[in-house]
Amino acid sequence: MRDGTVNERCGLVVLDMAGTTVADGGLVEEAFSAAARELGVEPGSADHAEKLDYVRATMGESKISVFRHLFGDEAFAQRANGAFEKAYGNLVEGGRIAPVAGAREAIEELRDEGRTVVLSTGFARVTQDAILDVLGWRDLVELTMCPADAGGRGRPYPDMILGAFLRTGAVDDVRRIAVAGDTAYDMLSGVRAGASVVAGVLTGAHDDAALRAAGATHVLASVAELPAVLRGVGA
Repeated sequence: MRDGTVNERCGLVVLDMAGTTVADGGLVEEAFSAAARELGVEPGSADHAEKLDYVRATMGESKISVFRHLFGDEAFAQRANGAFEKAYGNLVEGGRIAPVAGAREAIEELRDEGRTVVLSTGFARVTQDAILDVLGWRDLVELTMCPADAGGRGRPYPDMILGAFLRTGAVDDVRRIAVAGDTAYDMLSGVRAGASVVAGVLTGAHDDAALRAAGATHVLASVAELPAVLRGVGA
């Protein structure tokens, strides 16, 4: 921070949801199994194990992109994605998610400091909205972003972050953006967007080494540490 003004620090903070601000207890894998079964991929089969390994490795990526890779044919990919979103939504509505400890408080603290906070996800809008409704987070942040809000490309593309930058007008330089997420894809998207703070958190899919290898500037135990980190680095 050069002169202590909000404009000279990270006035825009883009946070991932599942694994970063939202604890979903492995629901992605459970919903994937339901979707795969609908397309004839039986749990316990070698094909299922191979596809599940890919889902785990690409946590944080846009789900439709994952299914395009796994099933090739666009119609199959769309069918799988629809089944996945339906299964995940049912699990969410069944009370299977909760905020990561301290996440809401961290978001409120960031807002109280004059920062604009945006929540982003690789899920479809319908699933994102279901999560927000169950948690009571509809009015918690100024903006929420899913791949469809940024032209259809999710992580590791920088589009959602840059979309938040353009839509909010919160800062005048991408270097005044902070990003936090639990996957290598979150880190890559933050780096590609030009964010000065790209913080990995250890409450989700990927470990310290994977986050740092993908460009994390910081690795935190959880998003609850982010406000203090931003103040500490003058961002």
